[in-house]
Amino acid sequence: MSDVSDWWRTSIIDMAPGRIQMRGRPIEDLIGSVTLPQMIWLMTRGELPSDAEAKLLECALVAAVDHGPQAPSIAAARMAVTCGLNLNGALASAVNFLDDVHGGAGEQSVELYHEIAHCAAEGVPLEDATSRRIDVWQTEKSKYIPGFGHRFHKPRDPRAPRLLALVEDAARNGVVSGRFGAIGTAVQSYLESKAGRAVPMNIDGATAVIFAELGFAPPLARGLFCLSRSIGIVAHAWEQMEQGGRNKGPTPPDYRWTYEGENPIEQA
Repeated sequence: MSDVSDWWRTSIIDMAPGRIQMRGRPIEDLIGSVTLPQMIWLMTRGELPSDAEAKLLECALVAAVDHGPQAPSIAAARMAVTCGLNLNGALASAVNFLDDVHGGAGEQSVELYHEIAHCAAEGVPLEDATSRRIDVWQTEKSKYIPGFGHRFHKPRDPRAPRLLALVEDAARNGVVSGRFGAIGTAVQSYLESKAGRAVPMNIDGATAVIFAELGFAPPLARGLFCLSRSIGIVAHAWEQMEQGGRNKGPTPPDYRWTYEGENPIEQA
């Protein structure tokens, strides 16, 4: 039977009739004794965090729950509901929108922070390590630096300062090192010096600081964001169900798109 039993191999869960163990811990012991952030940590990392670590993770998850129906993923969920999908279908449709452009900046920010940290660990001063790695990023990957600036929130994203303050508190109390908080601040300073204007850290850059401080790998940063945003997605999909509506597109029916082909129809 080994060819069958070894088809899937996991260290996450062991299960037999009447017994469920998550990472070696009976589920009945976990129920009522650990929080959801602690459970997320246990499942993804294989161990339970301290209460302070779990609290900091929870803060990042809370901050990214929703950003309004103009966010593509939220809009997708609401449109899906008006097309007849149930909550699970709306959730799946919306989460599939969370890719590199809309939803990937947190993962990318953690990647950049790690590159800067690695450069600094080789003895390069933080300011120089920051400028070097940003220049490489913009040359090899994208002119866009993930986690900084915001097309809607001016002059600053209100979520970022609060999260950074919590990181500073955690660093003072020995919960995290504070190294990635300093890196995030260094990135902001460098970008502002180049642009000659404010380029404040946004929610993606701030949650990336927390995920990096807590030791989550970059791809998990995107997974954690999906978990967080799923709460807002479900809330909006449920609200749309209660409101009703059928076949709602991205704009009201009386508005038209820009037609660029031959023989346009005159519109009143």
